[in-house]
Amino acid sequence: MAPIISIKGLEKTYDNGFQALKGVDLDIEEGEVIALLGPNGAGKSTLLNCLVGIANKTAGTVTVGGHDITRDFRKAREMIGLVPQEMSVEVFEKVINTVKFSRGLFGKPQDDARIERILKDLTLWDKKDNRIRELSGGMKRRVMIAKALSHEPRVLFLDEPTAGVDVELRKEMWEVMSELKKSGVTIILTTHYIEEAEAMADRVGVISKGELLLVEETDTLMKSLGKKVLEIELDSPATEVPPALAEKGVELSPSGKLVYTYDTAAEQTGITDILADIRSAGLRLADLSTKQSSLEDIFVDLVTQQKSEEEDAA
Repeated sequence: MAPIISIKGLEKTYDNGFQALKGVDLDIEEGEVIALLGPNGAGKSTLLNCLVGIANKTAGTVTVGGHDITRDFRKAREMIGLVPQEMSVEVFEKVINTVKFSRGLFGKPQDDARIERILKDLTLWDKKDNRIRELSGGMKRRVMIAKALSHEPRVLFLDEPTAGVDVELRKEMWEVMSELKKSGVTIILTTHYIEEAEAMADRVGVISKGELLLVEETDTLMKSLGKKVLEIELDSPATEVPPALAEKGVELSPSGKLVYTYDTAAEQTGITDILADIRSAGLRLADLSTKQSSLEDIFVDLVTQQKSEEEDAA
């Protein structure tokens, strides 16, 4: 089955010579949630803008549902719903009128039952006659999503959907996205919140300086690139690391624990040798614990590696 979105060699260079996207290749399957993760200025929003036609690509091809976004722009755009980072709503208009108007912009016939269902799914039905200015920030975000869904798109782009909102509201938005996924909508979201990508995405793409460094299933990414930290608590806090342990990379934590970081994918972790050296040093164990590295750790490692490679090339 062909991917619902296929991106090949996508590039974007602005008139001033700045290259915002550098040969991006990405296929997205129908019904999946993919998070594009990266710092501000990495190229996430530029990528979305090129996909929906807000910005013109410099090179490469993009198809949505088999429709080329340049040659067959209208059909491609009909398949896409966009929720931009900025609030783009008429604040004095009623919720229901705003959503109906968006449907009409795409030439769709009036369908009150569908609009009602969308508003109910987003818990907006009881606010349908409220003016948007009367809504909370979270409800305004939901109206933006309702607008984007009004013309029955198969793909939903969310550009920093929870930027600037508090933790409680962010979790509410995650619940909304989960329900959308259950309904079969393909979701592509950009974010710089690590926990958002980890919680929501089937796959994670890491973007830095216009390059797509990696695209991987979230669980696989954690297993293949993740590291674990072994914390060794002694019967009394250590004041220094014995030389034999220091040679193996064991470090001392501020609390007096011995800390050893190892690669989960390695054939040999070295833990057995570490424990043997502890006994040989006359130290007594009180407790052992391990902690899996987070997606944030992986992201930082990738970006740091890219920076190091660029410095070496220079």
